[in-house]
Amino acid sequence: MTQTSLSARAWAELLLLALVWGGSFLAIRTALDEIGPLTSVLYRTAPAALILLMVLRWQGAALPKGAALWGRLMVMGLLNNVIPFTLMAWGQLHIESGLTAILNATTAIFGVLIAAMVFADERLTARKALGVSLGFAGVALTIGPGALTGFSVTSLAQIAVLAGTLSYAFAGVWARAQLSGLSPLAAAFGMLTASTAVMLPLTLLVEGVPPVALSASAWTGIAYYAALATALAYLLYYRVLKMAGSGNLLLVTLMIPPIAIVLGAAFRGESLGPAAYAGFALLVMGLAIIDGRVLRRNRV
Repeated sequence: MTQTSLSARAWAELLLLALVWGGSFLAIRTALDEIGPLTSVLYRTAPAALILLMVLRWQGAALPKGAALWGRLMVMGLLNNVIPFTLMAWGQLHIESGLTAILNATTAIFGVLIAAMVFADERLTARKALGVSLGFAGVALTIGPGALTGFSVTSLAQIAVLAGTLSYAFAGVWARAQLSGLSPLAAAFGMLTASTAVMLPLTLLVEGVPPVALSASAWTGIAYYAALATALAYLLYYRVLKMAGSGNLLLVTLMIPPIAIVLGAAFRGESLGPAAYAGFALLVMGLAIIDGRVLRRNRV
């Protein structure tokens, strides 16, 4: 589905999605003050899966069935939840929420590259190659040369977040190749359920029994990123996709970092250096070129 214009309603829901996802970085970081990264992921996938199950039951929709399908959902859960959620949660222990959000925007860059290698209809054109190059230049400027020459905890945290975005990109390819016949709601439920099946024993083994004696702020953060930034976000994502098309969803990637930066500064006193903002500007340029609409308008 493609669409070059956005209705007022589509803009409103796109902005709402950006606000929800932008706020998730602050919510996760708040919860990480009291729980470990693995526990934070378990507390994200399990409630979200339960919420989507209730929505499926309310709609009378069919649940995923069959070992083969659940095997594909397990792979999706690993690529889209277990690996990136865990890497990014650990990364957020050592870098600012806003910086995590900027690096998260790299998902679109990796997505273009991996899709070009897998699907014949998504080949890497000269325009896309230019956009990808600018995007990676923006990432390099954001993380700085120290991430490559000296592996401090901060550098490793940034690399962990980037590895998470790479996993997201592989998840997009896997979803197109293996889950295209499944409804978005059923796919999201199955993916989160499979993720929970992985995270529960892993969390118990590494971090122990998840604590429940948490502060109100920690539980608020957990409720936010599980119910709103995961369960609701999936539902909202597919609504925007239906109204606005896949191309316009790229815009949400650019809208999230400013929101996360503002929230991180307001509630946690975080601040980013000039290189992070300059890198984000290059990343925006790269994504805009990949999207192509700016170039098309300039030709008119």
